[in-house]
Amino acid sequence: MSATPTAIHRLVEAARAGDPATIARMPSGWAVFGRQQFLRGYALLLPDPVVPHLNDMPAAHRARFLDDLARLGDALLAATGALRINYAMFGNLEPALHAHLVPRYADESPALRTAHPWAYDWTAAPAFDAAALAPLAAALRARLGAPEPAIGA
Repeated sequence: MSATPTAIHRLVEAARAGDPATIARMPSGWAVFGRQQFLRGYALLLPDPVVPHLNDMPAAHRARFLDDLARLGDALLAATGALRINYAMFGNLEPALHAHLVPRYADESPALRTAHPWAYDWTAAPAFDAAALAPLAAALRARLGAPEPAIGA
């Protein structure tokens, strides 16, 4: 862990410990549900170990991370029936690599359907609910060929 842990470091530690928001361990890191589900299935891919940004990864690790990102997006598309997945990597507020995966749906309000995901009011979004998302998590794990994580391990 770096000298100044970020929220991403804490999320990786939580995933390692079996946090209920964890979807699966992937070759490059962890797939986790977002803490605010402003759109059903909003997820993140967190590298393990955490690095400051994509360009700090050796080429093979970078390729693995980007492949895992696409695989998780494929699984989200299939499991949610979304129209598309929006992908984002910023690292401006939290200077640690992490990727956002946002399923986009046909039934989104017309004002938001073509807006970027940050146009949503995240403070009004439902919080992550392990029981409500359990069927989606199971479907994602099945599509990823990943075992169910040990909760609280």
